Amino acid sequence: MKQSHSHLWPGVPLALLSAVLFGASAPVAKLLLGVIPPQLLAGLLYLGAGSGLAAVYGARATLGVSAPEAPLRRHDLPWLAAVVLFGGLAGPLLLMLGLARTSAASGSLLLNLEGLATMLIAWVVFRENVDRRLLLGAFAILMGAVVLSWNGEGVRLDAGAALIAAACLAWGIDNKLTRKLSSADPVVTATIKGLVAGGVNVALALLLGATVPPIATIGAAAMVGFLGVGVSLVLFMLALRHLGAARTGAYFSLAPFIGAVIAVALLSEPVTIQVVVAGLLMEIGLWLHLAERHEHEHAHEVMEHEHIHVHDEHHQHEHDGPVMEPHSHWHRHKPLRHTHPHYPDLHHQHGHR
Repeated sequence: MKQSHSHLWPGVPLALLSAVLFGASAPVAKLLLGVIPPQLLAGLLYLGAGSGLAAVYGARATLGVSAPEAPLRRHDLPWLAAVVLFGGLAGPLLLMLGLARTSAASGSLLLNLEGLATMLIAWVVFRENVDRRLLLGAFAILMGAVVLSWNGEGVRLDAGAALIAAACLAWGIDNKLTRKLSSADPVVTATIKGLVAGGVNVALALLLGATVPPIATIGAAAMVGFLGVGVSLVLFMLALRHLGAARTGAYFSLAPFIGAVIAVALLSEPVTIQVVVAGLLMEIGLWLHLAERHEHEHAHEVMEHEHIHVHDEHHQHEHDGPVMEPHSHWHRHKPLRHTHPHYPDLHHQHGHR
């Protein structure tokens, strides 16, 4: 049975849409930092994401249109706790602190380091396949970040840039750990992450003396969090299923370009030669990632797991009776050898020479 769609679908569109939503949130968050302290804003963004997704989940259940997603299991809880710590608590707090100390355009472009951190962790630590084209693209992205931090004498890694780089590292770890949860319902995972991380950051900010902003400002932060964090995270987790952590992180590198453009238009920030050159280098890196085509004969070993699926070439198991598609249940994969374009998704975790 041949694939009926491009190997780019649906992973690449999901990753790119996730990037657009997240990228647009950075300059808007920069505006909100004028009236909300960094830690409180980080908490409100994630509370908005968790609350909004909880409402979506409740409405979905009430209307009887719940997606047949796999549930979170007990063995998922340690991964979920780590994801909340790195991606929900550390990452957004470091980003808000960094944005408060640098321009929105520069801060948005520096977020490209998240994709680089994700790919390096996936490649070096978890041995996810990364070819020469992806490495060259990563190098172009890194050079863009260096250009952005150059002051004529050397790299200027000021406090704001350092904090944003630390946020990218935290999110790089988060992205790879989230891969462990990508087969479960992403709305449930993102809801828990948003509510727990947001609640903790808001509580800490208030304990440290932060003043509660007006209701309208809280509502604006919550809406930015719902779209730029919550919906973006759900799309990112769906993309992880199809692309793996390294490639999803690479496509997500579009986010800073969106953020930088909006920052220039919305905040009237200057378009410097550094921003232009850095943007071009980062676009070259993104293009190299988009142009990748990975195809070879590969073998699938016996595997058992649970996730939403249809009966395609990778899912040829039997059912006792008729079933609706897509559906989710614990199933077993038989050995299979074939050739087609693919990414390191849930079913392609083989090694390479």
